[in-house]
Amino acid sequence: MNDKNNWEEISNDVNEVAKKIKKKIDSEDLVDDLKESFKVTIQNTSEIINSILSTVEKTVKDQEIKEETKLLIKKINIEFQNSVRDIPQNIISILKTESLEEE
Repeated sequence: MNDKNNWEEISNDVNEVAKKIKKKIDSEDLVDDLKESFKVTIQNTSEIINSILSTVEKTVKDQEIKEETKLLIKKINIEFQNSVRDIPQNIISILKTESLEEE
């Protein structure tokens, strides 16, 4: 009878470890997916900003307005880059915290 209880306990422990491993794998896959999605979003945003700069260069005739507009767009781009620089690490940190809370 005692052997049966031990085997049940071991089986439960194995199931718990398997669940934790699956959660870890799922979490790592999610992080990789988020990283890839984030990378694509940054690339697309960069392309949009470059397109706006190009459009301003081609269409605005007043030199002063053109330069001020380009400067403004460049400032927006710099602010965007500064804002996104730390986001991947923050996401990973949040996911790790959530993972620890679930345990």
